[in-house]
Amino acid sequence: MDKISVIINGKKCLADKGEFLLDIAERNGIVIPHLCHHEALRGQAACRLCIAEVRENGRKRIVTSCIFPVMRDLEAETDTEEIREMRKTLLSLLSAEVPESQTIASLAEEYGKGDVSRFSKDFGNECILCGLCVEACSELGCNAIATVNRGITKKISTPYDEPSAACIGCGSCAYVCPTGCIRIDERNGIRTIWNKEFELIRCDRCGRYYITKEENEYLRQRNGGVQGELQCICKNCRQAETAKKIMETSLEF
Repeated sequence: MDKISVIINGKKCLADKGEFLLDIAERNGIVIPHLCHHEALRGQAACRLCIAEVRENGRKRIVTSCIFPVMRDLEAETDTEEIREMRKTLLSLLSAEVPESQTIASLAEEYGKGDVSRFSKDFGNECILCGLCVEACSELGCNAIATVNRGITKKISTPYDEPSAACIGCGSCAYVCPTGCIRIDERNGIRTIWNKEFELIRCDRCGRYYITKEENEYLRQRNGGVQGELQCICKNCRQAETAKKIMETSLEF
Protein backbone atom coordinates (compact mmCIF):
# COMPACT_ATOMS: atom_id res chain seq x y z
CA MET A 1 0.00 0.00 0.00
CA ASP A 2 1.31 3.42 -0.98
CA LYS A 3 2.19 5.68 1.93
CA ILE A 4 0.74 9.14 2.44
CA SER A 5 3.06 12.07 3.10
CA VAL A 6 2.06 14.11 6.14
CA ILE A 7 4.10 17.13 7.17
CA ILE A 8 3.53 17.95 10.84
CA ASN A 9 5.20 21.07 12.26
CA GLY A 10 7.63 20.94 9.33
CA LYS A 11 8.56 17.29 9.88
CA LYS A 12 7.79 14.86 7.05
CA CYS A 13 5.99 11.72 8.24
CA LEU A 14 4.75 8.70 6.31
CA ALA A 15 1.35 7.25 7.13
CA ASP A 16 -1.19 4.69 5.99
CA LYS A 17 -4.39 5.94 4.41
CA GLY A 18 -7.05 6.45 7.08
CA GLU A 19 -4.58 6.63 9.99
CA PHE A 20 -5.50 9.23 12.59
CA LEU A 21 -3.40 12.39 12.71
CA LEU A 22 -2.68 12.06 16.45
CA ASP A 23 -1.37 8.51 16.01
CA ILE A 24 0.92 9.66 13.20
CA ALA A 25 2.26 12.49 15.35
CA GLU A 26 2.90 10.26 18.37
CA ARG A 27 4.67 7.64 16.27
CA ASN A 28 7.02 10.34 15.01
CA GLY A 29 7.77 11.85 18.41
CA ILE A 30 5.57 14.92 17.97
CA VAL A 31 3.72 15.77 21.16
CA ILE A 32 0.09 16.84 20.90
CA PRO A 33 -1.61 17.29 24.31
CA HIS A 34 -4.70 15.18 24.92
CA LEU A 35 -6.79 13.77 27.76
CA CYS A 36 -9.56 11.63 26.30
CA HIS A 37 -7.43 9.57 23.90
CA HIS A 38 -6.18 6.09 24.79
CA GLU A 39 -4.35 3.76 22.41
CA ALA A 40 -6.55 0.81 23.39
CA LEU A 41 -9.84 2.65 22.82
CA ARG A 42 -11.37 4.50 19.91
CA GLY A 43 -11.26 8.29 19.92
CA GLN A 44 -13.70 10.10 22.19
CA ALA A 45 -13.01 13.64 20.90
CA ALA A 46 -14.31 15.03 24.19
CA CYS A 47 -11.50 17.21 25.53
CA ARG A 48 -10.50 18.78 22.15
CA LEU A 49 -7.00 19.56 23.43
CA CYS A 50 -5.49 17.68 20.49
CA ILE A 51 -6.73 20.24 17.95
CA ALA A 52 -4.49 20.93 14.97
CA GLU A 53 -4.50 23.18 11.92
CA VAL A 54 -4.66 21.20 8.67
CA ARG A 55 -3.89 22.62 5.23
CA GLU A 56 -5.18 20.90 2.10
CA ASN A 57 -5.34 22.33 -1.43
CA GLY A 58 -4.60 25.83 -0.20
CA ARG A 59 -7.34 25.76 2.44
CA LYS A 60 -6.93 25.43 6.19
CA ARG A 61 -9.22 24.15 8.92
CA ILE A 62 -9.08 23.18 12.58
CA VAL A 63 -9.53 19.47 13.27
CA THR A 64 -9.54 17.18 16.29
CA SER A 65 -6.47 15.07 15.58
CA CYS A 66 -7.52 11.96 17.55
CA ILE A 67 -10.44 11.32 15.16
CA PHE A 68 -9.14 12.96 11.98
CA PRO A 69 -8.29 10.28 9.40
CA VAL A 70 -5.58 11.29 6.94
CA MET A 71 -6.74 10.34 3.43
CA ARG A 72 -4.28 12.30 1.28
CA ASP A 73 -1.02 14.25 1.47
CA LEU A 74 -1.36 17.27 3.72
CA GLU A 75 0.38 19.64 6.12
CA ALA A 76 -0.56 20.12 9.77
CA GLU A 77 0.50 22.52 12.50
CA THR A 78 -0.12 21.87 16.18
CA ASP A 79 1.36 25.02 17.72
CA THR A 80 0.19 28.05 15.76
CA GLU A 81 -0.90 31.20 17.60
CA GLU A 82 -4.56 30.37 16.87
CA ILE A 83 -4.18 26.82 18.17
CA ARG A 84 -2.40 28.05 21.32
CA GLU A 85 -5.20 30.53 22.08
CA MET A 86 -7.89 27.91 21.52
CA ARG A 87 -6.03 25.44 23.73
CA LYS A 88 -5.71 28.06 26.48
CA THR A 89 -9.48 28.61 26.38
CA LEU A 90 -10.12 24.88 26.63
CA LEU A 91 -7.73 24.60 29.58
CA SER A 92 -9.43 27.58 31.23
CA LEU A 93 -12.76 25.80 31.02
CA LEU A 94 -11.26 22.56 32.36
CA SER A 95 -9.43 24.40 35.15
CA ALA A 96 -12.69 26.01 36.24
CA GLU A 97 -14.58 22.75 36.00
CA VAL A 98 -12.05 20.64 37.93
CA PRO A 99 -9.84 23.13 39.82
CA GLU A 100 -8.40 20.47 42.13
CA SER A 101 -7.09 18.24 39.34
CA GLN A 102 -3.30 18.11 39.27
CA THR A 103 -3.41 16.72 35.73
CA ILE A 104 -5.25 19.80 34.43
CA ALA A 105 -3.04 22.11 36.50
CA SER A 106 0.09 20.59 34.93
CA LEU A 107 -1.29 21.00 31.41
CA ALA A 108 -2.33 24.59 32.15
CA GLU A 109 1.16 25.35 33.42
CA GLU A 110 2.72 23.92 30.27
CA TYR A 111 0.31 25.28 27.66
CA GLY A 112 -1.16 28.27 29.49
CA LYS A 113 -4.68 29.27 30.38
CA GLY A 114 -6.79 32.39 30.31
CA ASP A 115 -8.94 34.08 32.90
CA VAL A 116 -11.06 31.46 34.70
CA SER A 117 -12.91 33.91 36.97
CA ARG A 118 -15.86 34.13 34.57
CA PHE A 119 -16.44 30.38 34.71
CA SER A 120 -18.25 28.58 37.51
CA LYS A 121 -16.28 26.16 39.66
CA ASP A 122 -17.13 22.71 40.96
CA PHE A 123 -14.70 21.92 43.77
CA GLY A 124 -14.20 18.32 44.79
CA ASN A 125 -14.79 16.80 41.34
CA GLU A 126 -11.99 15.79 38.97
CA CYS A 127 -14.14 14.13 36.28
CA ILE A 128 -14.00 15.85 32.89
CA LEU A 129 -16.64 13.54 31.34
CA CYS A 130 -14.21 12.27 28.72
CA GLY A 131 -16.03 8.93 28.51
CA LEU A 132 -12.92 6.72 28.52
CA CYS A 133 -14.05 4.80 31.61
CA VAL A 134 -17.47 4.08 30.10
CA GLU A 135 -15.86 2.96 26.84
CA ALA A 136 -13.41 0.66 28.66
CA CYS A 137 -16.22 -0.95 30.65
CA SER A 138 -18.29 -1.36 27.48
CA GLU A 139 -15.39 -2.96 25.61
CA LEU A 140 -15.12 -5.54 28.39
CA GLY A 141 -18.80 -6.29 27.96
CA CYS A 142 -19.71 -5.36 31.54
CA ASN A 143 -21.49 -2.00 31.01
CA ALA A 144 -21.47 -1.40 34.76
CA ILE A 145 -21.17 2.39 34.44
CA ALA A 146 -22.66 4.97 32.10
CA THR A 147 -23.11 8.69 31.53
CA VAL A 148 -26.27 9.75 33.36
CA ASN A 149 -28.32 12.96 33.66
CA ARG A 150 -27.98 16.06 31.51
CA GLY A 151 -26.64 19.57 31.70
CA ILE A 152 -24.86 20.58 34.90
CA THR A 153 -25.90 17.35 36.65
CA LYS A 154 -24.35 15.11 33.99
CA LYS A 155 -21.93 12.56 35.46
CA ILE A 156 -20.50 9.05 35.24
CA SER A 157 -22.17 6.63 37.61
CA THR A 158 -23.58 3.18 38.25
CA PRO A 159 -27.37 2.65 37.87
CA TYR A 160 -29.15 4.80 40.47
CA ASP A 161 -25.75 5.38 42.16
CA GLU A 162 -26.06 1.92 43.70
CA PRO A 163 -23.40 -0.85 43.63
CA SER A 164 -23.65 -2.38 40.15
CA ALA A 165 -24.33 -6.11 39.84
CA ALA A 166 -22.45 -6.04 36.52
CA CYS A 167 -19.23 -4.60 37.99
CA ILE A 168 -16.41 -7.16 38.39
CA GLY A 169 -14.07 -4.78 40.20
CA CYS A 170 -11.34 -5.04 37.56
CA GLY A 171 -10.44 -1.35 37.80
CA SER A 172 -10.14 -0.87 34.02
CA CYS A 173 -12.18 2.33 34.32
CA ALA A 174 -9.72 3.76 36.84
CA TYR A 175 -6.66 2.73 34.83
CA VAL A 176 -7.76 4.69 31.74
CA CYS A 177 -9.04 7.75 33.63
CA PRO A 178 -6.78 10.69 32.65
CA THR A 179 -7.39 12.68 35.84
CA GLY A 180 -7.38 9.84 38.37
CA CYS A 181 -10.84 10.68 39.68
CA ILE A 182 -12.03 7.06 39.98
CA ARG A 183 -10.87 5.83 43.34
CA ILE A 184 -9.80 2.28 44.15
CA ASP A 185 -9.25 1.40 47.80
CA GLU A 186 -7.52 -1.86 48.73
CA ARG A 187 -7.00 -3.06 52.28
CA ASN A 188 -7.03 -6.40 54.07
CA GLY A 189 -7.77 -8.31 50.88
CA ILE A 190 -10.80 -6.19 49.97
CA ARG A 191 -11.01 -3.87 46.96
CA THR A 192 -13.61 -1.10 47.02
CA ILE A 193 -14.66 0.70 43.84
CA TRP A 194 -17.98 2.34 42.84
CA ASN A 195 -19.28 1.79 46.39
CA LYS A 196 -18.92 -1.98 46.00
CA GLU A 197 -16.58 -4.32 47.88
CA PHE A 198 -14.77 -7.21 46.21
CA GLU A 199 -12.79 -10.03 47.79
CA LEU A 200 -9.32 -10.28 46.28
CA ILE A 201 -7.43 -13.46 45.32
CA ARG A 202 -3.74 -13.97 46.05
CA CYS A 203 -1.15 -14.82 43.41
CA ASP A 204 -0.15 -18.51 43.64
CA ARG A 205 3.50 -17.54 43.20
CA CYS A 206 4.22 -14.41 45.23
CA GLY A 207 1.15 -14.37 47.46
CA ARG A 208 0.22 -10.79 46.56
CA TYR A 209 -3.45 -9.82 46.25
CA TYR A 210 -4.05 -8.90 42.62
CA ILE A 211 -7.48 -9.85 41.22
CA THR A 212 -11.09 -10.01 42.37
CA LYS A 213 -13.03 -13.27 42.45
CA GLU A 214 -15.53 -11.77 40.01
CA GLU A 215 -12.83 -10.82 37.50
CA ASN A 216 -11.22 -14.25 37.81
CA GLU A 217 -14.56 -15.90 37.04
CA TYR A 218 -15.14 -13.48 34.17
CA LEU A 219 -11.78 -14.44 32.63
CA ARG A 220 -12.56 -18.13 33.10
CA GLN A 221 -15.81 -17.68 31.19
CA ARG A 222 -14.05 -15.68 28.48
CA ASN A 223 -11.69 -18.62 28.05
CA GLY A 224 -14.63 -20.85 27.25
CA GLY A 225 -15.33 -21.98 30.79
CA VAL A 226 -12.36 -24.35 30.75
CA GLN A 227 -12.52 -27.14 33.27
CA GLY A 228 -10.69 -26.58 36.49
CA GLU A 229 -9.61 -23.24 37.88
CA LEU A 230 -7.36 -20.80 36.07
CA GLN A 231 -3.94 -20.52 37.62
CA CYS A 232 -3.94 -17.42 39.77
CA ILE A 233 -0.68 -15.79 38.76
CA CYS A 234 -0.14 -12.02 38.77
CA LYS A 235 1.30 -10.09 35.85
CA ASN A 236 4.74 -9.71 37.41
CA CYS A 237 5.08 -13.43 38.09
CA ARG A 238 3.88 -14.30 34.58
CA GLN A 239 6.50 -11.99 33.10
CA ALA A 240 9.17 -13.54 35.31
CA GLU A 241 8.16 -17.06 34.23
CA THR A 242 8.17 -16.04 30.57
CA ALA A 243 11.63 -14.49 30.90
CA LYS A 244 12.88 -17.66 32.63
CA LYS A 245 11.55 -19.89 29.82
CA ILE A 246 13.17 -17.66 27.20
CA MET A 247 16.50 -17.91 29.00
CA GLU A 248 16.23 -21.67 29.34
CA THR A 249 15.38 -22.03 25.63
CA SER A 250 18.30 -19.81 24.58
CA LEU A 251 20.72 -21.84 26.73
CA GLU A 252 19.63 -25.05 24.99
CA PHE A 253 20.99 -23.63 21.76
